[in-house]
Formats: sequence, C-alpha cells, structure tokens
Amino acid sequence: MTMKNIITLLLLSAITIGTYAQQPPAKPKSDVLMKVNGDELVGKVTEIGDTEVKFVYDGETLVYSIKKQDILKITYASGRVEFFNKPPLSTDKPDAATDKSAGAVNIDHHNRVAILPFGYIKDSRPAAQELGYKVQNDVFSYLQKNNSGLTILDPRNTNAILIKAGVKPDNMMGFTSDELCNILGVEYVVGGTVTQTFNAASTSSSGDYSTSYKKSDEKTSGYSSTTSTQTFQTNVAISIANDKNATVFNETRKALLAQQEGNYSGPLEYLLKRCPLYKR
Repeated sequence: MTMKNIITLLLLSAITIGTYAQQPPAKPKSDVLMKVNGDELVGKVTEIGDTEVKFVYDGETLVYSIKKQDILKITYASGRVEFFNKPPLSTDKPDAATDKSAGAVNIDHHNRVAILPFGYIKDSRPAAQELGYKVQNDVFSYLQKNNSGLTILDPRNTNAILIKAGVKPDNMMGFTSDELCNILGVEYVVGGTVTQTFNAASTSSSGDYSTSYKKSDEKTSGYSSTTSTQTFQTNVAISIANDKNATVFNETRKALLAQQEGNYSGPLEYLLKRCPLYKR
C-alpha cells in the first residue's frame, strides 16, 4: 500500500469516527404506567413500595407517589409487564359456596356475550366514536334476534361496565380478551372495525319551470335543486374471542358495490350470519 493510500484511509477513518461521535445518543425507552381509570403515564418508575409507586415523568425531575390501588399495570422499558389490579381469570374466581367476602358476586360466564364498541375508519382517519357505538348497537340488534339461547349484554350496560373499569376505546388494545371477558362477566366478546374509503361523487339536478309571454316580453320562473352524493368502498371486520384468550372467529368482508356514507349493513350481516354466535 502506497503512502498516499495510507493517508487517504486514515482521513476516511477520522471522518467516520467524527461523524459517529457527533450523532446524538439513542433516546432511552420509557416505562408506561396505566392507571385503572385508563390514564397512561410515560416516564420512569424509580421505586416500588408496599402501597405506593414512585414515578418521574419524561423530561422532569419531580417524583410523584402513586397509590398501588390506582394502578392497573406497568409496562417497563424492557418489555416486561407487571399487573397490580389485574381482573381475576375465570379459573382464579372462588366458588360462590366458598366466597365469604362482603358483596362478592360470581357470574357464570357460560353462553354470555358482550359486544364491544367498534372502530370506524373513514378515509384512513378515525371517525367520531358515535359511529362506532352505532355499529355496536346494530350488531346487538342483529344477534339478539338470531342467537341460539345466548345472553347478550345490552351495549349500554357493556359500556358502563367498561368505563367504570377504566377501559376506553382508545386504550382497549391494552387488555387481553380474557381480561375483558372477566371485567364484563361473559364467555365471548365481539369486536371489529368498519372502514370506508372515498370512491366517487355524483351530482343530480331537478326542478320545475314555467314560461309566460306578455307582448314582446318573455319571463321564466321556477325552482331547481341539486343533490350531491358520495359513495365509499366499505370493508367490515369482525373478531370474536373467548375468556380463554382464544379467537373463535376472525373474518373480513368487502361490500360488493360502492356504498353511501354510513351504510355497512350488507357486509356486516354477511359476517354475522357466518359467525358461531348466529342461530342458523
């Protein structure tokens, strides 16, 4: 190797080392503390005591004390998850005959179904949650009329129980199906998503006109109206899981024809007719 090549190699090495040294260090991962009311705190758990957890928010130094009874779980930066008030599994529940605690209520999960609020995506963005609640009610009405002896919780009661347990549509992904089943006291939970993507727009006009003549004048009078219609490509996905963390049904259906906004009944009923909860 010539002296010129050696000098060039040394210069390249120096530039590489200098560039690497200038790169900012990777941002460390944070701990995520989820409270029973659904709030998520992002930062660092510094200490876990008998009744409290010491916590510091990202970018701050002030140490907060949070009661363990207010904490659902902590997901540490390492990926480990620690539960503090995890809903008991059905196998952990005491029998009614041996349970002596005050106010304890044991519910038999068998053949009980809860329908969760659905997700509703319009043009790749979450739509108003009211649309998700509407789909939830439509699924309830359909299965209520066509089920084989199942007890299906009224969506109003389902949502009230979830809210009291700190489960919201935006944090529901943090709960497993067996946790949701035990919170609601059911054997099955039904969930899913309606997705609508803009397809085309059309405009139609209608009106009533009359023309009158007086000498050389010509007058035209009347009214007209214009209607604009948008159509969407619609997809519906439904998933059913049980209190053993097993998925018993998971299917997606695309509407054969473009639908108007808010119309999803075709693919929804198609899937419900084929799910194991439907009475054939």
